[in-house]
Amino acid sequence: MKKITYKSSGVDIDKANALVKDYKRFAALTKIKGVISDVGSFGGLFRPDFKKFRDPVLVSSTDGVGTKLKIAFLADKHDTVGIDLVAMSANDILCSGAGGMFFLDYVATGKIESYVLRDIVKGIAEGCRRAGYALIGGETAEMPGMYSPGEYDLAGFGVGIVDKNEVIDGRTSKVGDIVLGLESSGLHSNGYSLARKVFSERELKKYSKELLAPTVLYCKGVLAVKARVNIKGIANITGGAFYDKIPRIIPKGMAIEIYKRSWRVPEIFNIIQKNGNIEDKEMYRALNMGIGMVMTIGRKDTDKAKNILLKNGIKSHEIGKVIRGNKEVIIKGSACAY
Repeated sequence: MKKITYKSSGVDIDKANALVKDYKRFAALTKIKGVISDVGSFGGLFRPDFKKFRDPVLVSSTDGVGTKLKIAFLADKHDTVGIDLVAMSANDILCSGAGGMFFLDYVATGKIESYVLRDIVKGIAEGCRRAGYALIGGETAEMPGMYSPGEYDLAGFGVGIVDKNEVIDGRTSKVGDIVLGLESSGLHSNGYSLARKVFSERELKKYSKELLAPTVLYCKGVLAVKARVNIKGIANITGGAFYDKIPRIIPKGMAIEIYKRSWRVPEIFNIIQKNGNIEDKEMYRALNMGIGMVMTIGRKDTDKAKNILLKNGIKSHEIGKVIRGNKEVIIKGSACAY
């Protein structure tokens, strides 16, 4: 009778262990003050410098990349989805005004393909570096039978820190404040089920470069603004986009008007809308339409904030204003009228 081993069952421990050296090398590129353990320990150790804060608050977030991974499988391109993974958590944490501390990842696949896993983790490390997070650990799970050949799933978990009296939540926004829209690089990591419904497989391959453009990490730019400008609210434009995400930072008795002709919508969104015959409201609820994050700030601070963002490689536009209303977002077709 043939002997059965874990490897013959589909799990190659030796191949996974061989990748750890690469993981450690990538993680070393993200090391920041506070990291006191190496990747490979049973748990990642991080010592926060609480002396810098009067009343420190930890902010955490966990997320995945969603069906954008289907485009990565189709194009056999895996070096940017790790950036997306970090951005999904780090940009959410940023909405509270928090800076980054550490990040953990989870990769699950049916069969370990070394070049694929190496590209994924390299991208995760690059995302952490851009966002100012330390990659201190993770898990690679090989689970034959759970995933189709060539497929995998990703999950990430980040932790940031902010002083309690510096938490940003939108409550101090007032009528007349400006809504500043920060440009996205494309779809980021939301709306791909819609895009995959609209496009054929041939078209997905044709537009794979645009569809796989990595999510912008806004952390360093927005934190630079926060150091010099009173940011009142920040919303990460992900699932639910304008209509579902922006209301989270609108105070009671107020609303936000968005003027959709105040920035240039990237062509990929226009192609999706035309191919799918999709109504405007659905587009602005499913997709970011070229605006990956919004901030509410005082009118007098607008130019200063835009200049700081630009110095950090982020283009921004005045896309709306705070008005009286019932915690809603009103999208208008005309240009901004202040």
